[in-house]
Amino acid sequence: MIQVKIVRLHKQASLPVYATAHAAGMDIAACLEAPVTLEPFTTALIPSGFAIELPEGYEAQLRPRSGLALRSLISLPNTPATIDADYRGEVKVILINYGKEPFVVQHGDRIAQMVVARVEQVHFEEVAELGSTRRGEGGFGHTGVESKG
Repeated sequence: MIQVKIVRLHKQASLPVYATAHAAGMDIAACLEAPVTLEPFTTALIPSGFAIELPEGYEAQLRPRSGLALRSLISLPNTPATIDADYRGEVKVILINYGKEPFVVQHGDRIAQMVVARVEQVHFEEVAELGSTRRGEGGFGHTGVESKG
């Protein structure tokens, strides 16, 4: 288990919480002074009311909640959104309404989930060519398609 420092920026903010003992993600709740209405095919930046300090080598990923997606077509347009270890601002969630009806976000509504994950930085080595594989350059569904030749 890793330690993550957290600051409550607003008295009424809910802190992230695991809904069940084996949940991968923590629920993130909206911290609003007034409801926000998401019209169809619009986005809104929803504050959480807290900031975190992740250890070096970790990121926090913000992901949609499956229930909101299923029932109301509410998602995150940049999923998963990444919070870097050196970011110290308020955690905010970009929500999008893919539905046909307006959706109202109220203070305290669970709007996303957050997963903390280890990340590695890479160093690229520029080379003249890459090693060959059976797959080669095939992509975009290539491995599931039988050749008709």
